[in-house]
Amino acid sequence: MVTREVPERTTGDLIASIAGRVPMRNLHSQVLWQLGVAIVRGDYPEGAILPSDSDLLARFSVSRTVLREALKTLAAKGMIEARARIGTRVLPRQRWNLFDSDVLSWHFEAGPDVALLRSLAEIRIGVEVESAALAAVRRNEEQAAALLACADRMGEAKTAEEFARTDLQFHRTVAEASGNPFMASISALVELALTAAFTISSPVEDEAAMRATVRAHGRIAEAIMAGDADEARVAMKAVITEGFGRAAGRMALNDPVET
Repeated sequence: MVTREVPERTTGDLIASIAGRVPMRNLHSQVLWQLGVAIVRGDYPEGAILPSDSDLLARFSVSRTVLREALKTLAAKGMIEARARIGTRVLPRQRWNLFDSDVLSWHFEAGPDVALLRSLAEIRIGVEVESAALAAVRRNEEQAAALLACADRMGEAKTAEEFARTDLQFHRTVAEASGNPFMASISALVELALTAAFTISSPVEDEAAMRATVRAHGRIAEAIMAGDADEARVAMKAVITEGFGRAAGRMALNDPVET
């Protein structure tokens, strides 16, 4: 059965846990996950033709309907394209929908690199910095209080997962307080970025880093409470930049450059 080929806890499961969602466990999601990770990892490189349906059916031991639904989902995410008399081809990476939570999850399951973390940080800076500034102008009293409470709870977190869950709630609240519904559309990026920080290097592992991170989030909350848009921008950028630097530094230690 396909189930035994799926890790007990994938990156998708971890993200779902932190985000408060129930992870998918049906056959369609399992086949989709394995094919998605294989494509991102380069098992089937750009331009390659996927194995035939009969080969994939034999590999996954699922019905033709389940397989076709998984392939349709991959096509909808811009990763593959079926052509008559040619087969199903893997599309160039620039065609992939990187805002899709599954596609992002597959990148982390396959093994993220510093370039991906940097790109995530850059897009977050491009959006969340302004989101914080808007929140400083548009937030209501309940949202401002919720941000301060979130920052306090981060300092009380006992586990990395508890910290990450509270961190995600903080950033969701900032997006909500911005009053711009499009800010919420990058929630998948934020979830993945925070999950990456959790799996690669959580500040909970370092008391000094923990204190600094809590203070930095408190600074954002206080700026939003005070209605100081400029300070909110600066504080949010500092949080994102520091998180990227911590994760990139840990990756460098774990994967030193050969000389």
